[in-house]
Amino acid sequence: MNRSTRARMLTGTALALTVSMALTACGGSDDASSDAEPQQQTKSSGAATVGNPLVASYDGGLYVLDGETLKLAKTIELPGFNRVNPAGDEDHVVISTDSGFRVFDAARQTFTDAEFKGSKPGHVVRHGGRTVLFTDGTGEVHVFDPADLAGGKQPEGRTFTSAEPHHGVAIELADGELVTTLGTEEKRTGAIVLDKDDKEIARAENCPGVHGEAAAEGEVVGLGCEDGVLLYKDGEFTKVDAPGDYARTGNQAGSDASPILLGDYKTDPEAELERPTRISLIDTRTAKMKLVDLGTSYSFRSLARGPHGEALVLGTNGVLHVIDPETGKVDKKIEAVGDWTEPLDWQQPRPTLFVRDHTAYVSEPGKRQVHAFDLDSGEKLTSVTLPKGTNELSGTVAGH
Repeated sequence: MNRSTRARMLTGTALALTVSMALTACGGSDDASSDAEPQQQTKSSGAATVGNPLVASYDGGLYVLDGETLKLAKTIELPGFNRVNPAGDEDHVVISTDSGFRVFDAARQTFTDAEFKGSKPGHVVRHGGRTVLFTDGTGEVHVFDPADLAGGKQPEGRTFTSAEPHHGVAIELADGELVTTLGTEEKRTGAIVLDKDDKEIARAENCPGVHGEAAAEGEVVGLGCEDGVLLYKDGEFTKVDAPGDYARTGNQAGSDASPILLGDYKTDPEAELERPTRISLIDTRTAKMKLVDLGTSYSFRSLARGPHGEALVLGTNGVLHVIDPETGKVDKKIEAVGDWTEPLDWQQPRPTLFVRDHTAYVSEPGKRQVHAFDLDSGEKLTSVTLPKGTNELSGTVAGH
């Protein structure tokens, strides 16, 4: 939420109240579906739209929130453990369900006909106007233009099947090159690059435990390893070595505005759950890694990037750290939520950070709340208390 958006908030209050009443009338939080499977609809359903919607999962369903006011627009019942990812446009998110990836029109609060079936739906990656889905149980990669989601239909696009199923990830670059991981269910080793005709043009198998991806300024791709980070740059792979025999950087966040990737940093391979206090900053220009100790632990849902390339980390001390990636200096500390402890089970709720434009959205499951903060000023913009505590938090690309 930039300054012009904040300026509209006061003048838009009456409109927001009117829209909220309309949403309730057409199926708000008191009108959740009673069916296990939400009714399939398309954009032609005529439902009132929610501006810049957020979608939060809870145990048993989804909450759709207005991105300006955080008011609850609708509750969708959906059993199982569901993950939420931006689809890449201003209307949709991708929900990872037990049966595969399903496309949800968050602006109109309804599932569409678009679905990518397959066991163990995994990473969803957005880059360069393309969205890439990786299905772990089949090794299938689906690439599509998120603009093709308009109308609620199944988008056509590129497909690729990995040599063997594994917990992987893929990203397509502007020239059509596809960077995708290598591995099996037991062992992951590196990545390959395919040209737009799916011909292999590069390979690296020196990235044990490869996990996660991020893209930096200039389309430099980083993949996390158990001993550093693997970079793909200018048609070649380069390894960024971490100090020590084991140093896992399995989660990263990138920005088109910065040549430096933000990553986590874990050093204990025997830990049931390691709670690191250090983050890694990977300079894609020099292939060097810098470590910064924040003095507080964080989780895999704590990393994000700001509109100017800032590195953002939500600590278990409740502080949102705004970090200069060039120097590693913490430029700003935003008191976001109360102290929290990362649960042992990765599927269990914990405070989650989602950033869109100049606004940081932070969930606080223990209090059943979601907060919005202005990243420029550090001020809290608004909060909402929901019927149940949330798990994952995501949203659409800014547009409405």
